[in-house]
Amino acid sequence: MFGSSTAPTPAIVPGSLAAWGIACRLPSLLVAVSPVLVGTALAWERTGSFDPMTMLLALAAAVMLQVVSNLQNDVGYTVRGAERLGNRTGLPRATANGWLAIQQVRMAIVGCCALTLLLGLPLVLTHGWPVLAMGLTSLIAALAYMGGPRPIAYTPLGELVVFVFFGLVAVAGSDYVQTGSVGGTTWLAGIALGGLAASALAVNNHRDIVHDRSVGRRTFAVVFGAGASQGMYAISVLGAFALLVPMALRSSAMLLAPLLLLPVALRLQRDFVGTGPGSAYNAILVRTFKLELGYAALLAAAAVAARWLF
Repeated sequence: MFGSSTAPTPAIVPGSLAAWGIACRLPSLLVAVSPVLVGTALAWERTGSFDPMTMLLALAAAVMLQVVSNLQNDVGYTVRGAERLGNRTGLPRATANGWLAIQQVRMAIVGCCALTLLLGLPLVLTHGWPVLAMGLTSLIAALAYMGGPRPIAYTPLGELVVFVFFGLVAVAGSDYVQTGSVGGTTWLAGIALGGLAASALAVNNHRDIVHDRSVGRRTFAVVFGAGASQGMYAISVLGAFALLVPMALRSSAMLLAPLLLLPVALRLQRDFVGTGPGSAYNAILVRTFKLELGYAALLAAAAVAARWLF
C-alpha cells in the first residue's frame, strides 16, 4: 500500500530475503504496529485490563495484514503494466524488477492470508462476531487495495481506506479485544493514528502524480491536484496533535506527551511542501512513518504512566 514506484535499482539477488524485504515494504510495517500499541495502552489505562497474548496476537495479525497489502500492491501494480513508463520516482518493486516471480508472490499472499486468519481465530473465539467483522473487512481491504477489477489504489479513496483500517479499526479493535468495549479516548486516538497513516500514503500519491496520471490511476492527488494533496497532508499530520487536547481532557494531561514531537511534525510538513518533484519524497515518507511510531510510542507510554501514577 505504501511505496508505489521504482527508484534507482539496487543489486538484489532474485529470490533472496532482500527481494522479499522489498516486496514486504518493511519500513511501512510501523504503520501496523503503532495503532495496536496505542489501543492496548489506552485499554489498560481505562480499565486496568491487559492480556499479553491477546496483544501479541493482535499485533501479529495487524503486521500480516500490512504484509498482505504490500505484496498485493507489488504484484498488482506489475500485472497492470504500471511499471512500463520511465517516469517513476518511488521505491523499487520486486516483481517489476524480476527479483520475485509473480506466481511466487501470489502464493505468498495466500499463505499470509491463511496465517492472518489463524492468528485472529483465538480473538474471534473469545470476542465473537465484532472481531470477525473487523478482521475480514480489514483483509478484504488489504487485498482490494491493488486487487480486483477496480482497485482502491486507482481511485481517490486510498487515503480514506488507510484512515479507517489503520486508524479507527486497528486502534479500536486493539482496545476491544482487551476489554470488550471501546473508550471515547480510544476513538480520538484512532482518528489521530488514522490521519498519520493516511499522511504516509499521501506522500506516495503526491510524489507520483505525474506517473499515476500517465498510467490511469485517479488518486486523490491526481483528481484534486497538488495543492489539495498538500492540504490533506497538513490536516492529517497536524490534526493528530490537535486531537491530543480532547484526549487529555477525557483521560489525563499526561496524554499530551506526543506534543514533544510537534516541532518535528511542523518541520516535516514544511519540508513536504518545499520538496521538489522526484525521489526526495522517499525520505519524507520514511520520516512520516517514524513520526507516527514516535507519536504512538509517546501516547502509549503516557497512557501506561497515567494508570500507574494515578
